[in-house]
Amino acid sequence: MKINWKVRFRNPLFWAELAAAVVLPVLTYLGLRWEDMTTWAALGAAMKGALGNPVILVSVAVSVWNAVTDPTTKGICDSARALGYETPCPNARQEQQ
Repeated sequence: MKINWKVRFRNPLFWAELAAAVVLPVLTYLGLRWEDMTTWAALGAAMKGALGNPVILVSVAVSVWNAVTDPTTKGICDSARALGYETPCPNARQEQQ
C-alpha cells in the first residue's frame, strides 16, 4: 500500500475527513446529533460506548477506509504523481493558469 502519508498528514482537510469518518458513524448509530456533543465528556462517552459495539466499529473502519483510499486510482495506492508530492497539490485550475 503506497500512500504518501507525509503529504496527507500535512493536509488539514485529510484530518477533518478522518475525524468525520470516525465521529459520524458513532453519532449516527447511537442516534445522537452534533447538538448532543456539547462537552468533551459527552463526546468521550459516545466514543467509549462505540468501542464495545462491533457494528459501529465496522462502520468506522469502512468510513476510514473510504477516507484513506483514492478512488481515482486502481487499488489502494496513490498515483505515481501523488507519491512525488512534497506538499498537497494546489487546485488543478491554479496549475493551468
